[in-house]
Amino acid sequence: MNFLDKILQTKSEEVKRLRKTHSLNSYRDSELFNSRAISFRKAVKQNKNISIVAEIKKASPSKGIIKSDFNHIQIAKSYFEVGVNAVSVLTDKQFFQGDIQYLEEIAKIKRSPLLRKDFIVDEIQIFEAKAHGADIILLIAEALSKSQIKELSTAAFECGLEVLLELHSEDQLDKIDFRENDIIGINNRNLVDFHVDLDVTARLSKQIPGKVTLISESGIQSKKDIDLLRSANINAILVGESIMRAGNIGNKINELKSWCSNEG
Repeated sequence: MNFLDKILQTKSEEVKRLRKTHSLNSYRDSELFNSRAISFRKAVKQNKNISIVAEIKKASPSKGIIKSDFNHIQIAKSYFEVGVNAVSVLTDKQFFQGDIQYLEEIAKIKRSPLLRKDFIVDEIQIFEAKAHGADIILLIAEALSKSQIKELSTAAFECGLEVLLELHSEDQLDKIDFRENDIIGINNRNLVDFHVDLDVTARLSKQIPGKVTLISESGIQSKKDIDLLRSANINAILVGESIMRAGNIGNKINELKSWCSNEG
């Protein structure tokens, strides 16, 4: 069993427990469920610079604890103050030490769209995401069948959410209807051995229609990395670890902004 299979098995058990305590209708009554989402697509395409999706991430399976003095609210405030285009919030508990409550608490102070980053395999997780303040959810093509991608995307759209559909390899391309899923993340990290290769974005971007909103994820640490990704015509980068490890989050974001500027 590889790492992704282990996670999906765990998520299946989580969904069973969630369905015992919640129904789809139980989420419909929440204030956040009925609030209008902020458009992620518009936020990351608002100018010609490469946009920044900053991640709130305490730990990962490959690196362990990334930020020991972790305070999700303070990190979120720093992101909003410096003006990131969107914020990604890890909500997986077992593998990334995240929490769905982080999402809800940040949603109450948000100034930018929030991405619920988790391993979503069931419709009830989408309703849960909306009820806790998400504006967009992550779906991972490698974890889902073509029919699941369509069904879960439709459920998200009906809730007023957008979908970031994530790819890791060419093998997943034939699952995607780019007319429906037009926000695509290319993850440079291999889910089996955690190896990072930015050429994954460069390679896959050539096979994705030009009208798609394109985000490169994982392993982005330097101006050289961003210059490489710029040639792939990406709209945004998703960065977590290098920001979390920075001594001053605001300074790190401003450095990334300078690298992502068309004048940079």
